[in-house]
Amino acid sequence: MEAVVKTHLDPAPDHQIAVVGLGYIGLPTAAVLAGFGWSVCGVDVSPRIVETVNSGGVHIEERDLDRLVYEAVESGRLTASTAMPRAHFYMIAVPTPLRDNNQPDIAFVEAAARAIAPQLTRGSSVIVESTSPIGTTERVAEIFADLRPDLAVPSYGSKTQADVAIAYCPERVLPGKIVTELVENDRVIGGVTPACAEKIATLYRSFVKGDCLTTNCRVAETVKLVENSFRDVNIAFANELSMIADTIEIDVWDVIRLANRHPRVNILQPGPGVGGHCIAVDPWFLVAGAPEQARLIRTAREVNDHKAHHTADRIRALIEAAGPDAKIALLGLAFKPNIDDFRESPALEIAEEIAREQGERVLLVEPYAAELPTCLKGSGAQLTRLDEALEAAEVVVLLVDHDAFKVLSMEGLAGKLVYDTRGMLKK
Repeated sequence: MEAVVKTHLDPAPDHQIAVVGLGYIGLPTAAVLAGFGWSVCGVDVSPRIVETVNSGGVHIEERDLDRLVYEAVESGRLTASTAMPRAHFYMIAVPTPLRDNNQPDIAFVEAAARAIAPQLTRGSSVIVESTSPIGTTERVAEIFADLRPDLAVPSYGSKTQADVAIAYCPERVLPGKIVTELVENDRVIGGVTPACAEKIATLYRSFVKGDCLTTNCRVAETVKLVENSFRDVNIAFANELSMIADTIEIDVWDVIRLANRHPRVNILQPGPGVGGHCIAVDPWFLVAGAPEQARLIRTAREVNDHKAHHTADRIRALIEAAGPDAKIALLGLAFKPNIDDFRESPALEIAEEIAREQGERVLLVEPYAAELPTCLKGSGAQLTRLDEALEAAEVVVLLVDHDAFKVLSMEGLAGKLVYDTRGMLKK
């Protein structure tokens, strides 16, 4: 399918679209856009990533991404660079981490805006896709206004005609299904002005099969944070319930199964915590915007962060029961099943705590890692195969419900001390 959006710009750009940041969102987005006929330049500060992409390879694990990138590079529609090109559209997809005290850090977004500013021409459009605190898109507009006084830059709510369009359009995809959901899911496009939203929506409508809904940038920024905060609050209820169940010595999985038979109850499944760059981080952005009002959201975040420490304490109790020479198998390090993403992973946090205390007694099994994550190197813990870990270990802890672990059963683990944080062995 060929892209159909036409814009009138001066001078002619090097590429139709520049995607700034080739991480878990930027690279799939660039590849999908190229697959729909757009000329795309992916921009990244890492020469290694740029070299990998230009060779037709990928540096992250995501279903169908390797094929899509290879085909896009071979067709000439996708290239990568450490230098910012001139383009019709710029998509900012860089990290937005947390600073100390859970305060949002938009320094990478600001740096991307400063790198884009010299390349802007009349008719250019800039989209922030990075999950960001409310006001970030307006901050990008301020940077452009400061650095490019020769251009009319839109301001929030203004009806004055501008030379460039600026909007916020958050990704809303699931790792493991990113390529599909970039195309299938609805998108919310929040413009600094209504004209910005409408212009940038034309880009998304060229490749998105879901609805493309327009609003203002503040609403769009809030929508993204609310989506993940909603999920975090509901997971926190399940995790808090599991800790209550541990205290009163009942089976939380039975409680949830039976409670969910009520027609208006749908309790989620607990786990060792909450990970990933979205749900484990985004609620703090909402709290930062209204700290006195966001009491439930703050509490939910604290509950989910605490669950990892609660899980580690339960593992310590099993280790003590098993004896001083017992080996411990920790199964899974990723933040969710069947991916190689370890960002904010509670399983990795737990493994780091236990490995720091138990050293070489810890056997780690992670089918999506070829080597130990950096935080575990030097701990003495060993990355090993599932069969080897199960043969050697007296304590087995299931931290991530990877498909590779579906072969396990309570019967097969008879004689070992088992802690299933995912309820996987109950299925």
